[in-house]
Parts: sequence; structure tokens; C-alpha cells
Amino acid sequence: MVSTVTRAGPTIPRTHKAIIYTNPQSLDTAVVDVDTPQPRAGECLIRLTHSGVCHSDLAFITNGYAHMPEPTPSGQIGGHEGIGIVVSLGPYVDAVAVGDRVGVKWIASACLTCSACTQGFDGRCAKRKVAGFKDPGTFQQYIISDPRYVTPIPDSIDSADAAPLLCGGLTVYSALLKADCSPGDWIALSGAAGGLGHLAIQYCNAYGLRVLAIDHGSKRDFCLGLGAHVFLDFTQFDDAGLAAEAKRLTHGGCHAVLVCNASSRVYDTALDLLRYAGTLVCVGVPELDPHPIANALPWKLIVNQYSIKGAVTGSRKDSIDCLRPAAQGQVKAAVRLEPMNKLTEIFHQLRSGKLHGRVVLDLDRVE
Repeated sequence: MVSTVTRAGPTIPRTHKAIIYTNPQSLDTAVVDVDTPQPRAGECLIRLTHSGVCHSDLAFITNGYAHMPEPTPSGQIGGHEGIGIVVSLGPYVDAVAVGDRVGVKWIASACLTCSACTQGFDGRCAKRKVAGFKDPGTFQQYIISDPRYVTPIPDSIDSADAAPLLCGGLTVYSALLKADCSPGDWIALSGAAGGLGHLAIQYCNAYGLRVLAIDHGSKRDFCLGLGAHVFLDFTQFDDAGLAAEAKRLTHGGCHAVLVCNASSRVYDTALDLLRYAGTLVCVGVPELDPHPIANALPWKLIVNQYSIKGAVTGSRKDSIDCLRPAAQGQVKAAVRLEPMNKLTEIFHQLRSGKLHGRVVLDLDRVE
């Protein structure tokens, strides 16, 4: 029987710590005290312990996505990779229980009844709520969420390790499904050492795919250590030379290319890495000055039978499925833990492109 009363676990404070964007268009943030909300009917309250920091968070605070309908407001609480414990339930909630460990994703809620949702594309639900954009995100200690849409976290995955999987892991897992590759196929990963790319290497290994990792030469050992089969330093080649070397190493070209970084130039050259009937999967979103893929000429697509697909964050089912390899020890994010007050510094590092793996905020620490 569904309860019609509010149920709570531990004592819940009246206020809690949150990180706000004090001046969107800059990288300025501040740790402040905000009121702790109470769950209404059909809602749950989660005590968050960890939140990953994603490149999309950087784009939101700088208003870097030209396609967004409106700018990020001052005072916004960002974040969309949160892990925590359910501490209170509003009336009419039976999807989770107090004490459950769950995750809050990029898509924090969807209607689950529209045509997109019922076909497994709930990431495109017209009524979806995006954590960290307009709605409060996971850079805070308590958050209200939709209990139907939170993701259960397997016991074998540490909370800090789980956080990046709710966006970075989910996104590349969904992209690999769209790549439609078979065990033994070659897949090129552009931005292979980044937050998305380093997880993609491991998912590829888990499913028997061979990886051509492409990134700056300083990241060679990191990528090969994660299981990439071969590595290309893009700084050592012009566009034609990179394509030729990729085809030599993969004996004719890759079956698929995942563009995991936010570079228009990478998209312009990605098709030349493919073999006949290969697939380009678009994952990274170029910021500020996006333009059409320059090399996607109709004759090239027709003659070579290329496919180009877009991969947005995965579905509710995908979010559960993408955690299975991690629960089995096949995928583990390279995580650096930082306190809440270091977010501005982390954004500067993200913008410089110098980060390996992911940064996760410890939401119990302010220094």
C-alpha cells in the first residue's frame, strides 16, 4: 500500500551548504547556506555526499552553449552527477525507501508517459527537468528529486566512483550502443583521456572493442594504462596525416568514431578516420562558435555509406545498465576528490584542458 504521509529518517537540518554561481559568464562560485526543502507528494529528499564535475557544468556557468534557450541565472546551483542517501519521502512514494543510496542525473525527471519516454528516449522528454540548469543541481548537500527517476547504486561501487558514471559513463555507454559495433571492431576515441573518453576506453574493453585513443601526447601513458590498444598524438600530424596513420594502425580505418571532446575541428576530420560503412557518433558539444561538420559532404556519405548519429545522455534503463560493468570491476572512473570551495579552481583546470579523468566534490568538506 502506498503511504499517504511524509516519512523521514535522520534529523534533517533547516539549512545546508550549497555552491552557487555568483556571476555567470565568469567562473565565480561561492559556498552558501540555503534552506533545506521538504518533499511534497511524489517527491523524495536526498542527502547528497558526492557530486561529479562535468564539462557541461563549465559550459553552463559561462553560458557556452549557444543552443540553450536562456542564460544561466545568478545564484544557480549547478551539478548533475550526485550520489546520496534518501532521507525523507513525501506522500504517495513507493519507488524508493528511506536509506536507499541513489544517484541524481543530468535529466533529473521526465514524465515517463509521452512518446519519447515510452520509446526509451526519456532524455528528450518535453517535460524533462535538467539538474543544474534552472532547477537546483547536485552541488549541494540536500536535493529534492523524482523517486521514479533516481538511479539505484550497486553496493560494490563507491559513491565517489559512481558519481561520474551518472553523466560521463551514461553518455559514452549510450553512444557505444549507437555505434553498433561488434567485438573485435576498432573504435576511435577523440579526447580519450578526458572525463568522457577515459570511461569510454574502459567500456570498449568491457565489450570487446579495440580502441584507438587520440589525445595530446602527454596523455599517452594514461590512455594505454586504461586499456587503449594504440594511441595517436594529434599534435604530431596534420589532418591528412592523422587519418592516414589511423587507417594504417587499424588496417583500413575504424568501424566507429566517438568524438568525446568539444571541438568543431575534430568533427571536421572525424569521417576520414572511418572505414567503409563506418559510424560517426557525436557526443561532445562544441561551444561558442559551433558550425556544421565541414567534411560531411553528401557524396562522401553516399559513396562510403557512412552514418552520423547523435548521442545525448542515455535513458533511465541505460543508467542502470551502464553501472553493471562498474559493479563487476570493469569500469572505474579516475577520480580526484576536492572540497566544495574548490569548484572555481576546478573550472579553470577544466577550461585549460589539463585534467585527466574526473573531479568529484566531497560535499561534506569545505576548507
